[in-house]
Amino acid sequence: MSRQQNPILPGFHPDPSIIRVGDHYYIATSTFEWWPGVQIHKSSDLVKWELAGYGLTRRSQLEMRGNPDSGGVWAPALSYADGRFWLVYSDVKAHHGPFKDVRNYLVTSKAVEGPWSDPIPLNRSGFDPSLFHDDDGRKWLVNQLWKTSSDRDAFAGIVLQEYSVSDHRLVGSPVNIFRGSSLGRTEGPHLYRKDGYYYLVTAEGGTEWEHAVTIARSRNLTGPYEVAPNNPILTSKGYPKNRLQKAGHGSLVKTREGNWILAHLCGRPVGSKRRCILGRETALQNIAWPEGDWPRLASGSNEPAGWLEVAGGKASPYMREFVDDFDSAQLNPHWNTLREPADKGWLSLSARPGFLRLLGRYSLQSCFDQSLVGFRLLHHRCFVSARLDFNPASFQQRAGLVLFYNTSNYYYLYITGSDDGSREAGILACDNRENREILKRPIPVPRGGAVVLGAILDTTQLRFSIAHDSVRGEVAVGPAVDATILSDDYPGEGGLEIAFTGAFAGLCSQDSSSRNVAADFDWFRYHGENGGTSDA
Repeated sequence: MSRQQNPILPGFHPDPSIIRVGDHYYIATSTFEWWPGVQIHKSSDLVKWELAGYGLTRRSQLEMRGNPDSGGVWAPALSYADGRFWLVYSDVKAHHGPFKDVRNYLVTSKAVEGPWSDPIPLNRSGFDPSLFHDDDGRKWLVNQLWKTSSDRDAFAGIVLQEYSVSDHRLVGSPVNIFRGSSLGRTEGPHLYRKDGYYYLVTAEGGTEWEHAVTIARSRNLTGPYEVAPNNPILTSKGYPKNRLQKAGHGSLVKTREGNWILAHLCGRPVGSKRRCILGRETALQNIAWPEGDWPRLASGSNEPAGWLEVAGGKASPYMREFVDDFDSAQLNPHWNTLREPADKGWLSLSARPGFLRLLGRYSLQSCFDQSLVGFRLLHHRCFVSARLDFNPASFQQRAGLVLFYNTSNYYYLYITGSDDGSREAGILACDNRENREILKRPIPVPRGGAVVLGAILDTTQLRFSIAHDSVRGEVAVGPAVDATILSDDYPGEGGLEIAFTGAFAGLCSQDSSSRNVAADFDWFRYHGENGGTSDA
């Protein structure tokens, strides 16, 4: 047996949907406003995971320009039937207050790597869709039902409706099969059939500190569904010292050996204010599921375990190092962009071979036209750096290294032009939409030559540095700043809307002069400490 430490996918990897096809396991996770849509990881042993690709890679599949922060792709569900992979997902256009402007879609592919089909519109009644393939060949969509309301009753249950493969649409009338348990906020449904029962797995309690996984079952597909006597089967509520908090939103898979595994999201808070900088991550739990009985955690408790026990496979932390010298003709798949695919109109790997060229567009607070590529932070202690060749013509142009949560919260170490035609460096902080310069005065940067921009994240604090080709060694820039504003939790504390993503290290460029001055990045380095997932 091997023990793999949770989370198995650290950093921004929420809402996992897990399946097995033959000898391989696949996990699809939410990507929200980040492009491409729906990350899909692959493993042969549940221990070592690698990025297999994305489900949504074309504008015809996903149009997110203007989508709000934490809008876009919510809770995808991956399945396999009839020799094809099936992927359903929500595209959320608005989620403020009592409103959820959302449409659910279906795409399919013969291979998980793609190409995936153009989307089939399904419904707009709520989010978190999942497709169930019954033993008789019929297919059923389940999703959360949203009621426009300002209280908990907005979560109006789980609805079921048949999907017609031949007609490429939902048919018949939707049926509300489960209105939830006493935990409330019922969402994230997945259906399974075992031992003559239909088992319905849902997320309840809200996707924060009271989050949970609930199990209900029925002899009939349409119910009524009985809630498990040991409900919830998984939660961090009541276990404040557990390293894995916010545990919930689960899905199940049967292993090659006949055992069962639960995939679920979790968060790892840091600091006295308990904020989750890395966002919501993916963990796996061992499940005991005797024939005819209810599933439960193998430990007998409902507290998330810090380790997954699997047969074979040496423990293998996720990605500790990431280096990109930009020598490839294609952008590395671990890079993501905001709301739209990379386009040669603003990003090029060929204009200057061996460099990533970004042409500046809108500011970091825009939901349109951002020239930014981002890499997920995977560790609470990590170092990032990038070498930038950039000679701005005026103060209207800037480029640099950003530690980015969303358009309301980031720290930006940038190079810009000054009034006399020289260069200078600064650090811009955006704190719940309030902007301020960290430095009392800009730092002069010699004209010509490249600079190396660096940032060190040490759990709750963030520090920046800069080095110039003409000067030996790097220089610390500014004071340590509060890294925890780059978290799911912070926007809500400040009265902003809920946030669901995670922190990124980004390379970016802005230009309000329309002169198209090039920002050329020679390389990017990421190093995470403590070997992966045991860093907090």
